[in-house]
Amino acid sequence: MTKQEKVAFTIRTLQELYPEIPIPLDHTDPYTLLIAVLLSAQSTDVRVNQITPLLFEKANNPYDMVKLTVEEIKEIIRPVGLSPMKSKGIHGLSQILIDKYNGKVPVGMEALESLPAVGHKTASVVISQAFGIPAFPVDTHIHRLMYRWGFTNGKNVVQTEKDAKRLFPEELWNDLHLQIIWYGREYSPARGWNLDNDIITKTIGRKAVINEYYKKTSKK
Repeated sequence: MTKQEKVAFTIRTLQELYPEIPIPLDHTDPYTLLIAVLLSAQSTDVRVNQITPLLFEKANNPYDMVKLTVEEIKEIIRPVGLSPMKSKGIHGLSQILIDKYNGKVPVGMEALESLPAVGHKTASVVISQAFGIPAFPVDTHIHRLMYRWGFTNGKNVVQTEKDAKRLFPEELWNDLHLQIIWYGREYSPARGWNLDNDIITKTIGRKAVINEYYKKTSKK
């Protein structure tokens, strides 16, 4: 297969598997999505979805959030990890949204990335999922699969994002990044990976990755 044929096969397979794409993090508006994505750093979506209802019951907008103390936020979100940093970020960005943006989440990467505890990936998720602007947030699943499929050299997530945007049509970015995440979780995980279930990697994957897989499994 040529690189273009591999890309086309990947897109077609993902669209067949995920014609309707569930959103991993529960939210109701751009603000609650921003908070949920911030909380998901070095945590799992399942854990975040267990905690956000408790937080949003007390404060689901920046005006109510700043009424809570950093310590109160920290106690609620403690199970997701990194609670000291995340609680300060949530309280701080909520105050900035009130002071600079009339309580609204700004529609722009630069403005989002300037908020406390909001990095490039978090901003990209909000831009794509809350506002429908094309973006390609790269998480560990996408980084792993883009390497397994031979679409990137795997050096870092910055390069992976550039390669994804170069290879995939812009109008598909917002769907594809979610489809790849779900595919990675269900068919191509980091642990317990079964290549026979992973049709995309088995069909187009990097030869070195496939050979390494068989080498490891043959030793078991």
